[in-house]
Amino acid sequence: MASEQMNETQAKGEQPLLLVAPEAKKLRWLLLLAAAFFLVGIVTPMLTISKFIVVKNSVSVVSGLVELIRSGHVLLFVMVAGFSIVLPALKIKVLYNLLSARPISIHKNRRNLHLMHEYGRWAMLDVMVVAVLIVTVKLGAIASIQIHFGLYLFAAAVILIMLITNRVVRLSNQ
Repeated sequence: MASEQMNETQAKGEQPLLLVAPEAKKLRWLLLLAAAFFLVGIVTPMLTISKFIVVKNSVSVVSGLVELIRSGHVLLFVMVAGFSIVLPALKIKVLYNLLSARPISIHKNRRNLHLMHEYGRWAMLDVMVVAVLIVTVKLGAIASIQIHFGLYLFAAAVILIMLITNRVVRLSNQ
């Protein structure tokens, strides 16, 4: 029965990503960990900006997005939300689909890997690093910045997702 289903899906040009079950399971667990780090990282304060020793403001990705919308910076909101939340979430979803045991068409598999490779590199870390640098340069003389645990979680999620993506791409090319 199982072999009939395999032959049927292979006839349609569908096959699962060729991963050894323990490898796929390990990568799914790492992906779950990365997703947890990502979710906690975007809501946990990443940095605190202290101005003139009196005013302190802690910022997370989500609180920063809320502030952008409140202040009317819609285009900047869309860009930051897209690159820091939407693209990473889509990348996690695509990786999960690639690592799942269910059959995926070869064409869809290659398209998803290509999209992740081309657009995934624009997500998360680049935007966050540029934003922190801009804030640091603009406020260097009048404010100090303290880095918090949220930034480390966010960075860990970025690194884990990059490593998982690299491993999936290597295994799919075998």
